Amino acid sequence: MKVISMIPARYKASRFPGKLMQNLAGKTVILRTYEATVNTQLFDDVYVVTDSTIIYDEIVSHGGKAIMSKKEHECGSDRIAEAIETMSDVDIVVNVQGDEPFTEVTALKSLIHVFHDDTHKEIDLASLMVRITEWEEIKNPNTVKVIVDQNNFALYFSRSPIPYARDTRVAVPYFKHKGVYAFRRQALLDFYNLPMLPLEASEKIECIRYLEYGKKIKMVETNIQGVEIDTPEDLELANKLWT
Repeated sequence: MKVISMIPARYKASRFPGKLMQNLAGKTVILRTYEATVNTQLFDDVYVVTDSTIIYDEIVSHGGKAIMSKKEHECGSDRIAEAIETMSDVDIVVNVQGDEPFTEVTALKSLIHVFHDDTHKEIDLASLMVRITEWEEIKNPNTVKVIVDQNNFALYFSRSPIPYARDTRVAVPYFKHKGVYAFRRQALLDFYNLPMLPLEASEKIECIRYLEYGKKIKMVETNIQGVEIDTPEDLELANKLWT
């Protein structure tokens, strides 16, 4: 089974433009993420996939592998799907977010093992979730929440608190969705060729498209929060943690 990692990387992030080229302990955020992913030694190949010549040159000039997108894309999955269309020998593609330089080996291993154990190939993709307890984070629309069934298959993702606490006496766990995915190649290509539907368009959460078309998403719980660099404050925290 050939497993590769793709790191989608846009330069013009809406909340923090140019964040991937910001300094993180002496190197850019995207280079830190790329190197951390390579250093896991879990992948047959690692690529940064980008629409930016600035990011492309940053990776290639440091001896890394990068692919320039040929089209404009709304989401990272579309960007990756275009890149793997001609890679017929790839079985599993792991999407590592370019703004998460604290790549965690154990969690990535867990995602890949999902497919080793899936002998009937029932799982289309796998992703990570982290239990959260702070109500401010649960309410935060920048935190994507996920609810799952008893076998940890995703039922829905939302920026709203889910489930809604109609009865506060009922103890239910809340999970934050971490944007690290492992896809079967065909599921990713299917995604690329299917139009966006209203739920995805409303929430602006790309994995909802898989659910809307009946794909099965296996969620893997991890206790590693990590640091997603979405704001200058996140970058400041990341620099403190790195040193």
